[in-house]
Amino acid sequence: MKVTSIVPVDQRKSKVFLDEDFAFVLYGGELRRYGIQEGGQVSEELYRKIEEEVLNKRARERSLYLLQNSDKTESQIRKKLLEEGFPLAVTERTLEFLKHYRYVDDRSLAKRYVEDKSRVKSKKQMAWELCQKGMDGELVREALKEGAPEKEAISRLIRQKTGGKMPGTQQERRRLYGYLGRKGFSYEEVRSVLGELEEETWE
Repeated sequence: MKVTSIVPVDQRKSKVFLDEDFAFVLYGGELRRYGIQEGGQVSEELYRKIEEEVLNKRARERSLYLLQNSDKTESQIRKKLLEEGFPLAVTERTLEFLKHYRYVDDRSLAKRYVEDKSRVKSKKQMAWELCQKGMDGELVREALKEGAPEKEAISRLIRQKTGGKMPGTQQERRRLYGYLGRKGFSYEEVRSVLGELEEETWE
């Protein structure tokens, strides 16, 4: 494969293009170590050597760094590695490593998320947020089955919003319906819970 161009990313790193296609990002010292220069050749053997000696290790280290402060989905890690110039094969290999050692576990992450949020969020809102993280739809549906009933979340949010004082006017009720509707709760569920709370207030 011919090195058709080497494009600086910053003062230390450069993108390497082989046969006009982007291949990987290397530091200046690595370019010199492997004898990579524009117009030169990269054999299949050398390409595999660069993957094994540099890119695989770097992708793992980068992924573990990304996971230090918060859990990430498989999709989030994949997107980040590809954005940073790691080849697809290296990225997928890294994800297999992360999944094998349970550093990345979408099923477990979805379950923990729902357990944590289901008391203050609707299933609709949680599903949207998990899908935004790139979570598989089937895993999301499975996790949502284990969450707390939506009525609990609605009741808790109504009490928080009203300070325990039920809405006394139609305008206050509309505002409350709008607030909960924007969080993904259905009109019927809100009406049902609000009715139950009002009955408790009058008892």
